[in-house]
Amino acid sequence: MTNHEKRKKIIPWIDPEERVTVHFLDVKDLNAEVTGTTEELVDLALETTVPHLKQRISVPLRLTELSEDLGHYTRDPGRPLKHRRLMLIVNEKRPAVIY
Repeated sequence: MTNHEKRKKIIPWIDPEERVTVHFLDVKDLNAEVTGTTEELVDLALETTVPHLKQRISVPLRLTELSEDLGHYTRDPGRPLKHRRLMLIVNEKRPAVIY
């Protein structure tokens, strides 16, 4: 899948009310908000163990695979319910969280 194709699938998930699932090589099943995307990067706000503190990172699309997470559903009550959500699989370790 090209970066352009990945970007087209990611764009509908740029919504502060929705979450996606993110897998890194060392950490799985993280909740994240997609905050933006370009032809080269996807910007994420990852949930951390500290409430109301998010880790903001940019991940190269070339290191990312896209899939669907069938174990979660969408959360925005203003939209029709979907029984799946976007899953990003990042082929590198999660960057360290700096508090």
